[in-house]
Amino acid sequence: MQSLYPDPRAQYRSVYEALRRIVRTEGVWRPLRGMNITILGAGPAHALYFACYEKMKWTLSDIIKHGGNSHTANGIAGSMATVLHDAVMNPAEVVKTRMQMYNSPYKGVWDCIRTVRRTEGLAAFYRSYTTQLTMNIPFQALHFITYEFMQEQLNPRRQYQPQTHIISGALAGAVAAAATTPLDVCKTLLNTQENVALNSAHVSGHLSGMANAFRTVYQLGGVQAYFKGAQARIIFQMPSTAIAWSVYEFFKYFLTKHNLEKSGGSSS
Repeated sequence: MQSLYPDPRAQYRSVYEALRRIVRTEGVWRPLRGMNITILGAGPAHALYFACYEKMKWTLSDIIKHGGNSHTANGIAGSMATVLHDAVMNPAEVVKTRMQMYNSPYKGVWDCIRTVRRTEGLAAFYRSYTTQLTMNIPFQALHFITYEFMQEQLNPRRQYQPQTHIISGALAGAVAAAATTPLDVCKTLLNTQENVALNSAHVSGHLSGMANAFRTVYQLGGVQAYFKGAQARIIFQMPSTAIAWSVYEFFKYFLTKHNLEKSGGSSS
């Protein structure tokens, strides 16, 4: 849906229509294409992401608010965690996005990796890294600030309450996704290097840089082009962030409780 010059057979008016037509014309497994590379990257990326966030959040909160909850600390910690997360996820995102495009020429993950490396060089896997950070730093800052704010309202004692983590995570994802959709459209263009779109904008070679991407998107579709796929992005982010936070908070609770029981047993 974010494609600026889609194939006539891949022009969709809504999320439901897109999903229905993709399944009907390309097969039931087509919407899951690229999932394996996402899973491979997501494990180490999220380990770095949450570890860095927790460490920096408490360190900065001690400095800014003497241990109290600080939205500034949450935002800065989320931004720093994003730098580590995206360093791992950016190559996976490039491969996933190219495999998901309509009429993608790649047979599989390894074919995509080999072809991109051979034709565009290793730098292609990080061509959109600065753009990814430009998008994800405001996304994650808004995401963490909104999540922690919602936790203050729904769970002020900060106990393990699955329903509050799900609601807070979903709302945080929705707010952050809506606000950063224009940046995501630019990132998609940089990741896919859509030939038809770039030729129409008289761009020769490869498009790089957020400023160039912003100009090209506006040139091709005006202001409304910045919000292509916004509905799909919000629908995707709400359950995604709700699941991520509820699973993370469960394991944090479970492991902390387990360690406390072990230390209590040892002391006794």
